[in-house]
Amino acid sequence: MNLTHLFDLSFTGRRDEIALEFGDCQFTFGEIDRRGNRMAHLLQARGLKTGDRLCVYLANCVEMIDLYLACIKLGVIFVPINILYRDREMAHILHDAGPAALVAALTPTEACPSPVPVWNHTELAAEAAAHSAEPLHISLDGDTPAGIIYTSGTTGAAKGAVLTHNNFAANAITLLACWQITAADRFLLALPLFHVHALGNGLHCWLASGCRMRLLERFEHQKAAAEFLHFRPTLFFGVPTIYVRLLDLPQATAREIGAAMRLFVSGSAPLPAQVLDEFRQRFGHTILERYGMSETMMNISNPYTGERRPGSVGLPLPGVSARIVDGEVQVKGPNVFAGYWRRDEATRAAFVDGWFRTGDIAQCAPDGYYTLSGRKSDLIISGGFNIYPREIEEFLMEQEEITEAAVIGVNDPVRGEVPVAYIVAATPISPEALESRCRATLASFKVPRAFHPLERLPRNAMGKIQKHLLPRP
Repeated sequence: MNLTHLFDLSFTGRRDEIALEFGDCQFTFGEIDRRGNRMAHLLQARGLKTGDRLCVYLANCVEMIDLYLACIKLGVIFVPINILYRDREMAHILHDAGPAALVAALTPTEACPSPVPVWNHTELAAEAAAHSAEPLHISLDGDTPAGIIYTSGTTGAAKGAVLTHNNFAANAITLLACWQITAADRFLLALPLFHVHALGNGLHCWLASGCRMRLLERFEHQKAAAEFLHFRPTLFFGVPTIYVRLLDLPQATAREIGAAMRLFVSGSAPLPAQVLDEFRQRFGHTILERYGMSETMMNISNPYTGERRPGSVGLPLPGVSARIVDGEVQVKGPNVFAGYWRRDEATRAAFVDGWFRTGDIAQCAPDGYYTLSGRKSDLIISGGFNIYPREIEEFLMEQEEITEAAVIGVNDPVRGEVPVAYIVAATPISPEALESRCRATLASFKVPRAFHPLERLPRNAMGKIQKHLLPRP
């Protein structure tokens, strides 16, 4: 089987039900299916075939869904590109993936760094409307690559993680069961479809469950309350920065939103424990935090029914095996990617005896709950002591004057490395006061040697702090 068989549960079984809301438009599952078929026929007419790659550089829109469905129906590998990327980053992906074309929201007069044909998404949609809505009959199995998701590339050039039909299907089926997602849900999705969080979890859970989804072009905190109150979702996937923004809503609004909701899920970056606690008090819901990666999608999750432990990402999901070796989390299961695109050496280095080396540092409690400490590459070794930046960052963010914090290691001639902190303050606080509080709580070697104030921390589109962009002292 492949993903089209999984989606037929909705495309055929709920054909006349409303599937999608985007802007002022509504589409049934049958209409979404036919749009995907028409786009697949168009791509085939333009010469694309099974195994070819198609790069897509778009903000959330219905056409992006059309293109993804067309690719999986045709066996073309879907390669989404972060819309915040610019010439250099795009050029790397276009060179590495070797696509047949790039689909983007470009006009013929705009400059484009692409070495391949550039197709405008609205022109494609108009042309596709004239093609047949009948399904293509192409034999694809579960091991067929469905997408290449490029890693964030914070420690070097981005690598393309190849995810198969089986990877996406296994991930979706697991989440439907563990998070109790059904056709009765109303799903609000504001995350970008170019990221595995929205694509691997959001789009696949929507189509596999047959629930009703409202897709937003992006999350806008000024409009968030209106979106929630008008659509009244039961299910929402977010990142920590979104939940921090939602805490700004009035108490009465938060309670009204919470009254309709069934499940808030957070991922893509660590959720501070104080955000979880404050959110529970205001919205009446305990956010479910989970842990995944571009290469694996979902690995570990707090339970839907059971303890959602603050600061912990929970328990390994069904079918996923996890272990800790020298502090690093290693996983294996049907969710784990097929390897890095055209990077055999990097693929071999990423696995040991069939286990994928995540690069994430964690501890496992006696009852099986995992708590992440940070990235292995973020580890600071100072005078022989290991320092995990997240521990210091969480303490700093507990200070009422501070809204954001990031800690990195800098070279030191005596200790090898020492930690320094970058902070965004809501109200003024002196470095001396912060140092005093740290010394009262943290081991001396963990106390940052400097505190650098910033207006904001550099983040990628999913809210992850990009520490390699912090100004070095």
